[in-house]
Amino acid sequence: MEGFTVWFTGLPSSGKSTLAALLRDALRSRGLTVELLDGDEVRTELTRGLGFSREDRDENIRRIAWVAKVLTRNGIVAITAAISPYRAARERARQEIGRFVEVYVDCPVEVCMQRDVKGLYARARRGEIEQFTGVSDPYEAPPHPEVVVHTDREAPAESLQGIVAYLEAAGLLRAAMTAVPVPTYLAQRLRELWGEAWTARLSELLATHTAAAAEPLHEAEREEVLARLRSLGYVD
Repeated sequence: MEGFTVWFTGLPSSGKSTLAALLRDALRSRGLTVELLDGDEVRTELTRGLGFSREDRDENIRRIAWVAKVLTRNGIVAITAAISPYRAARERARQEIGRFVEVYVDCPVEVCMQRDVKGLYARARRGEIEQFTGVSDPYEAPPHPEVVVHTDREAPAESLQGIVAYLEAAGLLRAAMTAVPVPTYLAQRLRELWGEAWTARLSELLATHTAAAAEPLHEAEREEVLARLRSLGYVD
C-alpha cells in the first residue's frame, strides 16, 4: 500500500490532537502502519530550540513535512497535528509530500479558550505569552482543505467518521465492510476496550484475517467469519 499524509491544522485547543489520535487508532485497527507527529511532541524532540517567530514557525513546519514525506514514500501513513498557522507553509508541505490530505479543524476561538486547560489563551491575552496564535499572531484558515470538521458542534466520533469517509472515497483507504448488527451489551463492552474506534476495529475483524490482504472477503468467507462470531455470542 502507498503511504499518505493527513495534515491536521487549526487553532490551539481546537481538537487536533484528539482527532489525530482517534484517526491513528482507527487506521491501525485496519492493519495500516501509522505514525503520529503531534505538535507538542515535535517541539520537544525534533524542533527544540525554535521559537515562535514566523521564520521559526515555518522551519518547524518544514521539518515536520520532511519527516512526513519520508514516512509517506515508505508506505506509512503520517498524521500531523500541529497548528501550522500559515497557509504558505502548509502549501509547501503539500507540494513536498504529494499524497497529502489537509483536515481543517474549525472551531471558534471563544470555544478554544474555554477548552484551554493550560490557560495559555488567558496568559496570552494578559501579554505573558507573545506571538500566540489566535490572540497576538494570526491563523490563516485553509481556503480549500480536503476535509473540514467542526469540533464545536460535532462529537469526536462524528468528526472521525467524516475524515475516514473522505479517505475511503479518495481511494486512500479501503472501505470497511457493511456493518452487522451488534448487541448493545457487546457494543458497550467494545467501546470500553477500544474507545471510539471500536466500530472500525470490528469491521476490520470481519473484513480480513490478515492485515496484508489486498481484497475483501468473498461472500462464503464472510459468512464463515460471521458464523464464528455468532457462535461466540458477538453478533446476533
